Amino acid sequence: MLTFYNEQHAQHRARHELVRGVPTPPRETPDRIDGVLAELGRRGLGRIVTPHGVPLMSLERVHHPRYLHFLRTAWHEWLAQAPANAGRDAFASHFPVRGMRTDIEPDDFGARLGLYAIDTVTPLTAGTWTAAKTGADCAVNAAHALRVGERGSFALTRPPGHHAGPDYYGGACYLNNAALAAQHLLDDGLQRVAILDVDYHHGNGTQAIFYERADVLCISLHAEPRTAYPFYCGHPDETGGGHGLGYNVNLVLPVGAPNPQAWFTALETACVRLSMYRPDALVVALGGNTFQGEPHGGFGLQGGDYLRLGERIAWLNLPTCFVFEGGSPLRELGVNVVNVLEGFETAL
Repeated sequence: MLTFYNEQHAQHRARHELVRGVPTPPRETPDRIDGVLAELGRRGLGRIVTPHGVPLMSLERVHHPRYLHFLRTAWHEWLAQAPANAGRDAFASHFPVRGMRTDIEPDDFGARLGLYAIDTVTPLTAGTWTAAKTGADCAVNAAHALRVGERGSFALTRPPGHHAGPDYYGGACYLNNAALAAQHLLDDGLQRVAILDVDYHHGNGTQAIFYERADVLCISLHAEPRTAYPFYCGHPDETGGGHGLGYNVNLVLPVGAPNPQAWFTALETACVRLSMYRPDALVVALGGNTFQGEPHGGFGLQGGDYLRLGERIAWLNLPTCFVFEGGSPLRELGVNVVNVLEGFETAL
């Protein structure tokens, strides 16, 4: 397993989130990666390398140029509003909703924040662009590794990505790493790619990016969106549009009733659908927040279940790129994530 590690991830370090208007300690923190990195080293599962930088054009294959320009310049604009902003993270306070226009970018910086943000739990910080861009580099490099002969690769990065859409950020995500990996595989000559998202939360950004396309099959196993973030999409009847009709699959599980067997039944449904699609490669959006002790999710999975998950993915017999997504910085997070990778590596 070749791992691409984002050495710049800690540049993004939020001071707090705004939850129901209350400043709250951030849930997405730099120490989420520490346990995963340490466990990879302890087991000697493969080389850990830094990625080569990829051109901005690669990101524009997934994200709108206007949005990327905003992310690159937002912190400097935030500082220009007031010197005291150097000690504060940037949050939106105005959001366009039904009937409002999003095609015209406001001149007001606060309004632009709201144009591109979908919540108040995803602040912009001094190092957000650096960390997110280097994370995207990891994802694209990990995807490219499959094209030069690696059977499996891993993008170990934060902030995560699957809630980031073509032109918006949210859910602690700014650039969609799994989508960038999938798009690179297509740009590098593959015809059909699949994304399997096993994070506790629905990957709304990934769904939005590929919703009307048939060259990427998106399958997500996640908690009921009427109760869990992102709330407004991820329902079973969202099956794709236009040319993508039938190429978006949402497998929804109830919140608050941990049932590993139900989760693995849904996983088997996903694997059957993947086999029918016959992709040339697979991208796995790998969240560790399905664990039984997860404070912000959990489907009751335990350590051994993650080995089983990795083994089942291996049996698909596809070149596979794993991309790190969610999970609280529990002691078990590193063990569980690396269990998936080890299960994949040792199954065949």
